[in-house]
Amino acid sequence: MKISLRWAVLPLIAFAAPALAHPGHDRLSGFAAGLLHPLSGFDHLLTMLMVGLWAGIAFRSFWWVCPAAFMSFMLGGFAYGAAGGAFPLAEMLILASLVGLALALLADARPPLVFSTVAIALFAIGHGFAHGSEMAGAGTYPFAGGFLVSTASLHGLGLLLSRWADDVTQRRLGRATGLVAVLAAATMMWSA
Repeated sequence: MKISLRWAVLPLIAFAAPALAHPGHDRLSGFAAGLLHPLSGFDHLLTMLMVGLWAGIAFRSFWWVCPAAFMSFMLGGFAYGAAGGAFPLAEMLILASLVGLALALLADARPPLVFSTVAIALFAIGHGFAHGSEMAGAGTYPFAGGFLVSTASLHGLGLLLSRWADDVTQRRLGRATGLVAVLAAATMMWSA
């Protein structure tokens, strides 16, 4: 099934409007706050989408491994952050996840699954820690449930896009998403 690149990128644009910061968490609590947290930061949104997209493109038979690793290790990072732990490398890992996944998509990289899973797990710890430390008084378990649902949905959207497109469109979509992520990472570095 062939799709136009502009229609494949449409979900990215739809999610991008509320992104760029983490607004409004103080007015929400529990499940709703957790559900919106990954969607309210362009860094989280793009990374989670790229995990699914890249897994679907690079590891067709084992498409579930990288998203499962991300979800599992993100939950561990969340627990540590919610408990008040310190992790000064978290923001660096979040930035590295944007750059690393962007470059993997831009280059159509297909490294060994074990290496990829370890990298995804490290990225996920940083994202999970950020979720846990930014929880802002929300109930721990409902908040975790909310961000796990959003994360799984973004992974699923990336996987769906990878399955929906033919090989040429996959590469174009991967490169377009990678380019957006590189620009987002550059913006984050510039504004830091």
